[in-house]
Amino acid sequence: MAWWPNGGVWMMITMTIISFVQAEDSYRFFDLRVTDGKVSVSKYAPPKRVILINEKFPGPELHLVTNDNLIINVHNDLDEPFLLSWNGLHLKRNSYQDGVYGTTCPIPPGKNYTYAIHVGDQVGSFFYFPSLAVQKAAGGYGAIRILSRPDIPVPFPQPAGDFTLLIGDWYHRNHKNLKARLDGGRMIPTPYTVLVNGDGKTASTSLTVEKGKTYRFRISNVGLQVSLNFEILGHMLKLVEVEGTYTIQTMYTSLDIHARSIKTNLTASGQRQNAQGSHHYGRIKISRTLILESSAGLVHRKQRYGINGVSFVPADTPLKLADYFKIKGVYKVGSIPDKPGREGMRLETAVMGLHHKDFLEIVFQNPEKIVQTYHLDGYNFWVVGIGNRWSTWSQARRREYNLKDAISRSTTQVFPKSWTAVYVALDNVGMWNFRTEFWARQYLGQQFYIRVYSPANSIRDEYPLPKNALLCGRASNRRRRDFIP
Repeated sequence: MAWWPNGGVWMMITMTIISFVQAEDSYRFFDLRVTDGKVSVSKYAPPKRVILINEKFPGPELHLVTNDNLIINVHNDLDEPFLLSWNGLHLKRNSYQDGVYGTTCPIPPGKNYTYAIHVGDQVGSFFYFPSLAVQKAAGGYGAIRILSRPDIPVPFPQPAGDFTLLIGDWYHRNHKNLKARLDGGRMIPTPYTVLVNGDGKTASTSLTVEKGKTYRFRISNVGLQVSLNFEILGHMLKLVEVEGTYTIQTMYTSLDIHARSIKTNLTASGQRQNAQGSHHYGRIKISRTLILESSAGLVHRKQRYGINGVSFVPADTPLKLADYFKIKGVYKVGSIPDKPGREGMRLETAVMGLHHKDFLEIVFQNPEKIVQTYHLDGYNFWVVGIGNRWSTWSQARRREYNLKDAISRSTTQVFPKSWTAVYVALDNVGMWNFRTEFWARQYLGQQFYIRVYSPANSIRDEYPLPKNALLCGRASNRRRRDFIP
């Protein structure tokens, strides 16, 4: 197997699942202790400070089953605040547990926080990671497997083996140094190597398998900014699942692919209904169209990035807590426009207001010469259109959309000087992070939050504030109005 860096962004490919565990809903308890450590990723590299989870780098893999209830106690033994986020998990009605600063107070040094998460009907291969600053450059990540229930068929035979590969770029400098560079207006340097499950001895790795048998590989890119190509020399690869969605099974010599060539396998298990109670996303009337374009510029003589001319700056209080306690002045709904304008870059705690059960069309426009990758927490979306390089979007492009079997995922790519269009059913009330996966740009402002609002104020739409929620900023001395039973 081999990997080659091929650009300045990341691509995440997750593959394959299978299931053989109990049928009833269950509770699973995890105790994760976050500590400092030093590792040498190769014989040529001196030991470097890393973030360990339960003394492991990467952290332990979490094995789950559809509809599991998770109780995850995270102890922060670092000398700095810490948060874990759950890449690709929908966290239905529960954005308080998303583990990003816009929703959750950081865990202070020497303290702990217990996440309570319901997996829902998801299956697939995902991962957890540190969401604050650029801590993920130091590790602190681990894989998540969500298996199907025994009575739910999967569209492929049981493989002879099942391997998880967490791959990503790796840097000589520690995460605090990388953060200081970004704060000073400089970008992150070229990575030193690529890690495979924490090993950077070579750009390739080997596994022992038996000739003639079929094996499953779950592959996630946990790095900061480099897109990676996956190949098993001398073998073909069959893609069967992407971010929890079974795909039409297509053969590849290597995996560096985009949504144009990936389609949903409509015969696998059962399609899930969207917010309008329909399986047919192509028949739903669009409520609102967003055109989101990457922005870059200098603000106060420092490099910043944004979307539609707005560069995100964190508030002094998590946005979800400000929303719950009705604290004024933390953010303003509508502080990012639906379309790009001609104004220069401005700094803003950007929040876009959206309505529960609306149906969005989002068009991503990429005016740059690199591939861009975007992710939305709390949701999957249908990637209905993806433009050729050096093409522009117009309403006429809708005639080219895939309205039958587009892939449903939480991450998508946009080719250089091109566009990608997605549909989103707003079925998950809460405050959700939208961001670039080029992590230096994310840290420098290329992100915002969507506030999906329901006037019903009902537990059927959103869980109340958790009883154990950490309070910080202007919410520090507030009293909770209600609790999760």
